[in-house]
Amino acid sequence: MSTGLIIFLVILFAVAVVGTLYAFKQEEKKMKQYEEEGDTPEEELKRSLDYEEESLRSNIPLQIAIYIIAIVLSVVAFLWFIM
Repeated sequence: MSTGLIIFLVILFAVAVVGTLYAFKQEEKKMKQYEEEGDTPEEELKRSLDYEEESLRSNIPLQIAIYIIAIVLSVVAFLWFIM
């Protein structure tokens, strides 16, 4: 493979990892906030349900977008290399 393609794919991988870590940090902040607010069983259940809803609305689409972009760019780079 050409050196340029390898460098491009490594950078693309790094961007995907950074995006994943960004989503993880967002969730970590929320968990820290929840811990500070209290921990009665009712509050924990409510937080758990809220977390499931929020995760499906924000984190999953973010992860899907990151990896779709990474895959598409990788395929484009590979096709560019073989042509």
